Amino acid sequence: MNIPFLDHWLNRHEADRGVGIAAAIAEDPEGVSELFSECEMLRVQARAAGLELDESPASLEALDQLMPRWRRDPEAVPWLGNDAGFYLGTVIVRTIPGAGWQVWPNGHPMIRLASGRELNVVESGVSWAMTGSPELCQAYAEASEG
Repeated sequence: MNIPFLDHWLNRHEADRGVGIAAAIAEDPEGVSELFSECEMLRVQARAAGLELDESPASLEALDQLMPRWRRDPEAVPWLGNDAGFYLGTVIVRTIPGAGWQVWPNGHPMIRLASGRELNVVESGVSWAMTGSPELCQAYAEASEG
């Protein structure tokens, strides 16, 4: 979906957005994690395929096995990819000790592992939705190694 006035506003307020998200993460990391874990479009797609997402590593593997019917709708792919990235991040934060949401200076959320390594989970999710690679379970396995 292309909303020109929104894109223009976001571009003008890019720095403010990053500061706002960073402040929200600092003030209420659990609340932000809950917000990021909603992933409604991904959950609807999974439910339609008979899969309930339980925020476990096994659910990432199950998502990787879904038939990618969403690729028929090029407008849906980026949105679903964002959801997949946020879901991947949710599973990482909830299952890997020391992992947490952070914000890059450009305002984009990412995961920082206890080792200090940073992961662009949204980029991974978009790539997965578009091409199937990297597999979500593979991205999780790499994160769990530190």
